[in-house]
Amino acid sequence: MSHDTLTRPVSTRARGIGRVLIIVYGILALAATGRSVYEIIAKFDQAPFAYTLSAVAAVVYIVATIALIVPGRAWYRVAWVTITFELVGVLTVGTLSLFLPELFAKASVWSWYGMGYLFIPLVLPVLGMLWLRRTA
Repeated sequence: MSHDTLTRPVSTRARGIGRVLIIVYGILALAATGRSVYEIIAKFDQAPFAYTLSAVAAVVYIVATIALIVPGRAWYRVAWVTITFELVGVLTVGTLSLFLPELFAKASVWSWYGMGYLFIPLVLPVLGMLWLRRTA
């Protein structure tokens, strides 16, 4: 390795508005994890599909948070994949919860486009994608 490689600062997405995105993703990761763990332990039999979706959302938020924090091209790609999956999930689950409410005996994190979380799950991936595009 050259001296230049060792002293060059590592590019990070955790600057400016990126820090705010990371904080919001971290909060959603904690909220969705807590919610899904409780739902799966205490009342999984009431709505296994919805509670499993909450667990999937928790994993997505955890991975997205990590991918936004860790520098490097590989993590940048992981962030894109995770956030794209999140947006598709929110749109799919949101639409299904409106048109096939019988699938959701109880709400999941992404039900009704994240209405239980003030629609943050709907807006956040769009903001995340815009930030990733800007920091490419």
